[in-house]
Amino acid sequence: MESTAPDISGMSPQQLTEKFVHLAPHNRALGMTLEALRPRFGTLRLPYRDFLVGDPETGVLHGGVITTLIDSISGLVAVMSQPKIIGMATLDLRIDYLKPATPKRDLFADAHCYKLTPNFAFVRCMAYHDTPDDAVALGTGIFIVTHTDPVVALEGVAP
Repeated sequence: MESTAPDISGMSPQQLTEKFVHLAPHNRALGMTLEALRPRFGTLRLPYRDFLVGDPETGVLHGGVITTLIDSISGLVAVMSQPKIIGMATLDLRIDYLKPATPKRDLFADAHCYKLTPNFAFVRCMAYHDTPDDAVALGTGIFIVTHTDPVVALEGVAP
């Protein structure tokens, strides 16, 4: 099967972020940036910002922000793992919160698509500060194909 996935080999992290991460205005508002993207793997960065804090007394990030980070990179990796860019949606997402995120520190999330079928992508993700070996949260998700019209997810996005 011929792939219509875009050639991302020469794109800078800024170009990748603009093309893929910022398709969702929510991701743009949170300031997420794409650090790495290759077949079946991606890393997303969430810079610490005071307005993302869930507990003002401790400065710890809100759990919903961590959920968004994990869902965003997992969904992007699911889409980019397909032979063609197609529409996908989160079918199931489980997140285990292991410890509070450290205040004033950026958070990263690595996602890996470990199983791909014609209709589903299965993804594992770790959110962390310095190393995935010391994770803040773990995510496991299943993403489902919603339509197979190639490149529909990228309409209107500048190259």
